[in-house]
Amino acid sequence: MEIKLADWSDAPIIHEIMIKAFTEYKEEAAPSSALEETAQAVSISLKDGEKSFICYSSGQPVGTVRFRLNEEHLYFFRLAVAPEMQGRGIAKILLSALEDYAIKKDITTLCCKVRMAVPRNLHLYSSIGYIIESEDTIQKPNGISVKVASMIKKLG
Repeated sequence: MEIKLADWSDAPIIHEIMIKAFTEYKEEAAPSSALEETAQAVSISLKDGEKSFICYSSGQPVGTVRFRLNEEHLYFFRLAVAPEMQGRGIAKILLSALEDYAIKKDITTLCCKVRMAVPRNLHLYSSIGYIIESEDTIQKPNGISVKVASMIKKLG
């Protein structure tokens, strides 16, 4: 596996993996807003300071994660692994790359938001040291409420 820090020209790759991975949530009452994003929107975000890692296996892109840094923490989102590659540790490889990146930037806290209705994601993060800092309810545009957990991991 190889991890590459993406640039704006990688937006179509990031978008394609994200859409494949998030399609499983398409039929939910409150589908992920990831499914509404375009490759152009991803490209614009990358030009505006957002960052992303792409994980390659045998030269093929198989996973991505997007993130932003500030002085206090690294916030990541849209962790996505191609469906045919799930269950092979790719998400943990990407999360490890985020930790290494944060340490190099002197950032000691990683954080994300996780839908509480997806226990496998809560378990993934908990299994590598993330804790639930708070729970919130987000109102989606269609009026549906989604419960999310804000999870953090302290490094060092």
